Amino acid sequence: MTDPKPRIAIIPGDPSGIGPELIARLLNEDGVRTAAEILLIGDAHVWQQGAEQAGLPLDLIETGETEIGSQEGLAWLPMQTITPDEVRIAEVTQAGGRCSLRCLDKALDLALANKVDGVLFGPFNKAALTSAGLDAEDEHRYMARYIGFDGYHSEINVLGDLMTTRVTSHIGLRDVAERITTEAVEKAIGLAEDTLKRAGNTRPHIAVAALNPHAGDNGKFGREEIDVLQPAIDAARARQKNVTGPWPSDTVFLKAQRGEVDAVVTMYHDQGQIAIKLMGFDRGVTVAGGLPIPVATPAHGTAFDIAGQRQANVGATLQAFNLLTRMARNHRAARAAA
Repeated sequence: MTDPKPRIAIIPGDPSGIGPELIARLLNEDGVRTAAEILLIGDAHVWQQGAEQAGLPLDLIETGETEIGSQEGLAWLPMQTITPDEVRIAEVTQAGGRCSLRCLDKALDLALANKVDGVLFGPFNKAALTSAGLDAEDEHRYMARYIGFDGYHSEINVLGDLMTTRVTSHIGLRDVAERITTEAVEKAIGLAEDTLKRAGNTRPHIAVAALNPHAGDNGKFGREEIDVLQPAIDAARARQKNVTGPWPSDTVFLKAQRGEVDAVVTMYHDQGQIAIKLMGFDRGVTVAGGLPIPVATPAHGTAFDIAGQRQANVGATLQAFNLLTRMARNHRAARAAA
């Protein structure tokens, strides 16, 4: 008997951006509808807008919340979060942010109720989310708070088989050094390993990037590598984790590009983001690492400059769906075995 397909909830993201078009394109890609049971969540006119923008068909097969799980293939759970005249293509609006948050809340509710095994969302616009009431650092912190999760979590970026996570994220550079502690580095290493294992990599090789130039040059350019990073790496190795470093940040991604490592733990936001986006902007994926629910999205933004112009590239969204499907299948299996 084959394992049942995971059920993936998909929400459009900000309706003013390219999210609805991306999802329409995704659902017309070969193999997508056979890889998972798919539940679209959101307003009918937003999904139809996406289909029109893509110039591709999209059939909405309505279901009720109590019927979720009883049907196969593609289904649609209707919501009324935004009126057609409130959708302003390529504009930041409070209505767009409200639509994004309400759809996200519903998808998380269904995941908590074990009615779906993972959540895929189209790109959000942070300014719109904030205007609609997002009182958190980002959507990842919002999701953790919404589901009542207080464990360690962080955004993880994925490009093909490579993952990156970071010890600090959306803070100013002047605050980075004081936030880098041995405990924080150990947690970031553990998060990278756990996320890779959830995706099916049983023995990942994790590289830790240095903070300072030349990895500090034996303390000449700072002692964080000696006093903070090396003890964290040693502690991880003592727990049988496959961890190396600290590697100079201007060379560690050469190792990653050659496939010598499975993940890079970086010290701050742009240290990894610049490298990943240069290596494959149209294939990058963001995962809500550490949350008990598999959640993924394309790593790019709402792309207002091309919204509604039939130019959206589905590459990153397809990669996000494929990764999420693997994670959701493993999540479903682990839940069944518990």
